[in-house]
Amino acid sequence: VPQHVWRINLDTPEEAHQNLSFGAADRWWEQTDLTKLILASNKLQCLSEDVKLLPALTVLDVHDNQLTSLPSALGQLENLQKLDVSHNKLKSIPEELMQLSHLKSLLLHHNELSHLPDGFGQLVNLEELDLSNNHLTDIPTSFALLINLVRLNLACNQLKNLPADISAMKSLRQLDCTKNYLETVPSKLATMASLEQLYLRKNKLRSLPEFPSCKLLKELHAGENQIEILNAENLKHLNSLSVLELRDNKIKSVPDEITLLQKLERLDLANNDISRLPYTLGNLPQLKFLALEGNPLRTIRRDLLQKGTQELLKYLRSKIQDDVTSPNEEPPVTAMTLPSESRINMHAITSLKLLEYSEKQAAVIPDEMFNAVRSNPVATVNFSKNQLNEVPPRIVELKDSVCDVNLGFNKISSISLELCMLHKLTHLDIRNNFLTSLPEEMEALTRLQIINLSFNRFKEFPSVLYRIVALETILLSNNQVGSIDPLQLKMMDKLGTLDLQNNDLLQVPPELGNCETLRTLLLEGNPFRTPRAAILAKGTAAVLEYLRSRIP
Repeated sequence: VPQHVWRINLDTPEEAHQNLSFGAADRWWEQTDLTKLILASNKLQCLSEDVKLLPALTVLDVHDNQLTSLPSALGQLENLQKLDVSHNKLKSIPEELMQLSHLKSLLLHHNELSHLPDGFGQLVNLEELDLSNNHLTDIPTSFALLINLVRLNLACNQLKNLPADISAMKSLRQLDCTKNYLETVPSKLATMASLEQLYLRKNKLRSLPEFPSCKLLKELHAGENQIEILNAENLKHLNSLSVLELRDNKIKSVPDEITLLQKLERLDLANNDISRLPYTLGNLPQLKFLALEGNPLRTIRRDLLQKGTQELLKYLRSKIQDDVTSPNEEPPVTAMTLPSESRINMHAITSLKLLEYSEKQAAVIPDEMFNAVRSNPVATVNFSKNQLNEVPPRIVELKDSVCDVNLGFNKISSISLELCMLHKLTHLDIRNNFLTSLPEEMEALTRLQIINLSFNRFKEFPSVLYRIVALETILLSNNQVGSIDPLQLKMMDKLGTLDLQNNDLLQVPPELGNCETLRTLLLEGNPFRTPRAAILAKGTAAVLEYLRSRIP
């Protein structure tokens, strides 16, 4: 930083020595002291202690430089209200910074901080604090003193737990703990009466916290955890909740109490283990968005899931009456759960047309499973959560009836030709395997509507998919796909959902905007620069419109 910047309040301006007649604008001796200094997006490696010569500063912005440390003289800028040092290389923060008692906004995201000064709680007027994308493993207990804090962002750190004292932040409205290592959330968090938005995505939570006092909580995002149980207790106090996002967990069932969430507008339960839903879900008055794809739902036909939220709710409402009249109509499927039962559930095969051998850690599917089918038409095959290295060759015996195959969570590295002969297949789930490519012969699956290839090892978009024109849903998240061909995608006129989250897309071709059948396009978690996150957050229609505007 040039020295005269630091001395701008002290030195007589150059022109004072030459120009002897001053207009009103040039009366330099009446200038006020500098209040804002913006040095962002330069190549600064350090800041001079001379910063103390600018005591009237209220805003200092040095984001996007190469600072490895901050001068202790910053602590003397007692009028400072906003300090932005984000996107630097800071490894620590000087204790003196804790003297800035008027500071309202402190932005420290995208640095290399592994710890914070204990005295952090002295910044009592702080309203906004962003510490995301650092290396923090814990939070000072003095955070409890930040009673004016409204927004706290701790995303993308290495936190294993949150201090219970954080619950003393009585003004906190937004808390973001996305992408840490949290296994639990302190129960005292539930007393935070002002909390409106809570982000807990991408952690290691096994259950949802209870929220007896969070009467104002509007958004709860807890996707990509390991939550297995959704309790009535977790839900019944959340009277204000409008967004509940629990996708990519291991939830087995949804309690009837979900209907207490009368203000719910968005409910995302995609990619869980839910096999049945309370039909009363259809009565939620404000629900506009309901995502259920990627669940082994037994009571809802797959084509219904593709028709959108309103159709789904209409269907659920229509079933409420049936449910009351004949509660025992469908026996629960307990295929091969208890060792005391025989290995083969003939009832499942004959009545439910289901061949199930899942969660057995088996390297092969026993022949007796296929032998038991005999001439029964099996529609659904579930061999998920085993140790299969290949698609079971005898699956081809079911080719005249099977339309739904689940081979997810195995160790399959290639798709066999037998699978390509299942000409009635409409739904194929092979997520969480070791696939790197798909064979061209899959083109024969002309009825395939939904394919789930998430969590595999694809480095490119499998070209055969472009030629399966019946496809309505392609789920390819968490692979390493580097590019897509928008012109071929545009030919797929049934495609409504394309999930490419967490891949290696360096750019999004603007022509993708012409794929007007897409109702859901998911691109988060890729390294491209545009469209920016703010546009992605506006939803599919806005992204497509933005892309169209970029077509040369």
